[in-house]
Amino acid sequence: MLKIDALKAGYGPLTILHSLSLHVASREAVAVVGPNGAGKTTLVKALCGLVPVVGGRLAKDGHDLTQASPQARPSCGIAVVLENRHLFGELNVHENLLLAERHGRRTRAEHHRFGMDEVVALFPILGEKWRQRVQLLSGGQQQMVAIARALLLQPDLLIMDEPSTGLAPKVFKDIQVVFEKLRERRVGLLLIEQNVRIAAAIADRAYVMSMGRVVDELDGADWKSAAQSDRMVRAYLGHSNSSDHGETLLERTIAA
Repeated sequence: MLKIDALKAGYGPLTILHSLSLHVASREAVAVVGPNGAGKTTLVKALCGLVPVVGGRLAKDGHDLTQASPQARPSCGIAVVLENRHLFGELNVHENLLLAERHGRRTRAEHHRFGMDEVVALFPILGEKWRQRVQLLSGGQQQMVAIARALLLQPDLLIMDEPSTGLAPKVFKDIQVVFEKLRERRVGLLLIEQNVRIAAAIADRAYVMSMGRVVDELDGADWKSAAQSDRMVRAYLGHSNSSDHGETLLERTIAA
């Protein structure tokens, strides 16, 4: 589905991504993990077309998107939820979703997967907040609006940038359930996440980034066991996934 070969990208003369390669197959859930400063956000922006690519190749279903505009990505089946979500705060829930629904109908009519009723069924709270301005919603509710909006673009690949940041444990547990349902609907996931254990609860395998490069790829049992080992997490990220008093509440909730 998504294939990145020797990608180089950055800001002006500063190269952040150095010959980075990875792939995501159809209906697969893949994580990209790494510490702050590893280049994860730059990778997301390069995938969105928001950071110039100066080398390598980015392709989706065989179509070269290396130099494609940001507006071209949804028509190729890619939807992205950025960490800061970029919602229209002064508009209500319905208005935010309606904008995406109209765009999805224009660009991906032949690949229709999600209607307005279906995304509300995934996030029932949105139906209760239908006429409320998005800026008045909680962080978790805003994340649900952002995911629902992305799904109305009719993607077969959803890219999530740090989806657990700032969310209450129960909210993220609900979102994790939605991710599982999306895979049943033939939607692949590329999860950019600093918390390794949370990423392991969702993704089948992972790429580890450091200094703008992929330094390791973990599959299957190796990925799951590494994510549960504080020693391995420290080796990859330079810190433990656990606090001094044990796992965080969010990590315990995800593991439950």
